Amino acid sequence: MKVLSVGNSFSQDAQRWLHELSLASDEPIDTYNLYIGGCTLKTHMDCIKARKAEYSFEGNGNDKIRMATANEIIENEKYDVITVQQASGFSGKPQSYLPYLTELADYIRKHQPKAKLYFHKTWSYEIDSTHGHFAFYNNNQEEMDRRIDDCAQMAAKLIDADILPVGDFISYLRHNTPSFDVNRGGLSLCRDGFHLSLNYGRFAASAVWFQTLTGKLPNAERFLAGKTEFNADIIETVMQALRDMQNA
Repeated sequence: MKVLSVGNSFSQDAQRWLHELSLASDEPIDTYNLYIGGCTLKTHMDCIKARKAEYSFEGNGNDKIRMATANEIIENEKYDVITVQQASGFSGKPQSYLPYLTELADYIRKHQPKAKLYFHKTWSYEIDSTHGHFAFYNNNQEEMDRRIDDCAQMAAKLIDADILPVGDFISYLRHNTPSFDVNRGGLSLCRDGFHLSLNYGRFAASAVWFQTLTGKLPNAERFLAGKTEFNADIIETVMQALRDMQNA
């Protein structure tokens, strides 16, 4: 499977461990990310219309392959899956989606008619985040979750896409697993108040992508072999939460 994200740092976070997870699970997925930091849907369309080489084209969760235009990547390559998303601060602001989301989806489908389109539902900021856009949501994580959910549902309907429910899973972990209950001394799933933590946050997002794209749970045990940056018990907590959410 070949996956492309027209994204930003949040798709970078979500893809970080996906390729390695897929290999460990005998379901190979090659991942590519068109990255501009903080890129909004409007900026994506501006770059596409002007054919600007503003993107860092990244592969398999690693650093950039080269600078590129979105046009050359979307028009000249073939992908099985393409994902789109809004920039995090605007993810719960419905007025920021139009007309850019539908324009982007139409452009993708024109050049990639066989690719399945997904909307990446991203996550709310940490409860103590100092990100300036947190004020859009009254600096309230639960309000941000609700408004992201409303916008994700709207977006998926507008472009007839399935949802990659990373935001749902991050919220589930925060509210249902003591290991990630920040209010009670648990680990934060964010490293700076908004990007996912390099280990468990990014692992959780990649696991959701793998489960959604393949319909299977990843093989976390094989993935962990030789990795020292993870605690196996905490990874099992994430996996059990993924099973529980899947069953629910």
